[in-house]
Amino acid sequence: MTLIDFYSGSNDKLLTVCRLSAKAIQQNLKITIYTPDTKIADQLDSLLWNFSSTAFIPHCRVDDKLAYITPVIISHQTEPLPHDNVLINLHVGHPSFFSRFLRLIEITGTTLEDIQAARKRYRFYKDRGYEIRHHKLKSA
Repeated sequence: MTLIDFYSGSNDKLLTVCRLSAKAIQQNLKITIYTPDTKIADQLDSLLWNFSSTAFIPHCRVDDKLAYITPVIISHQTEPLPHDNVLINLHVGHPSFFSRFLRLIEITGTTLEDIQAARKRYRFYKDRGYEIRHHKLKSA
């Protein structure tokens, strides 16, 4: 069963994605980042390239020919998804395919809309018996 982690209180959700992706890569995990649209995917792609001056986060889009061997995949599509280790969800709702992943990461921002959407997702997972861990992010 998928293990679900909620990270709440993020002042910058895309920056949080970069940090969590870097940690996951250190653990030799493969990550799929599910974005709501091309605009967010573009922003995240750019941020991942410039995230650290001392470390590189290897990533590409799901339609890249290297997607199957690249540790971090960015996609706003539901198929094909080459990895099933970690899914980072940036959608407002729960991804219909999340249960194929070993781990799901949900990141909650600080706006009322984002908090309310995260609560709905939390209840959805909880009502279905998923183990959920909560991590409160420290304000930067």
